[in-house]
Amino acid sequence: MTARAPRSAAALPPEQAAPLRRALTDSRDVTVFVDGTAHRLPDEAQAAVVDLLARLSDGDSVQVTSVAELLTTSQAAELAGISHSYLRKLTDAGTLPVEYRGSHRRLRRSDVEEWLRGQLRRRDVPSGPATGDLPADETR
Repeated sequence: MTARAPRSAAALPPEQAAPLRRALTDSRDVTVFVDGTAHRLPDEAQAAVVDLLARLSDGDSVQVTSVAELLTTSQAAELAGISHSYLRKLTDAGTLPVEYRGSHRRLRRSDVEEWLRGQLRRRDVPSGPATGDLPADETR
């Protein structure tokens, strides 16, 4: 997932807000057009778009931002195929970024997937003379 900066929009002027408000009140059929092609949105996305438009029609300024999927340490360990304790060591060492919700660790799915891709790249690189040693961050 590409990180995008939040986008803000100022409140609509009354002459634009009133017709939008009427349209939203009179219909629940919301279709998005991109380059002249109609796209029907899934219910969750449609509800988010209607909410955004309703806020604009009410004269509110709005801000749109993305929300990263956060995983518990158990979910992240399962995704990575490693033990829960090893995952905690990776977060303690700063190898995997972690966010705290109170005392609970949360990891972004994208960070875990990037770490996994890095591990696969490291394994694909031929090692020196058959030492058989694993890199330090791969020991458990």
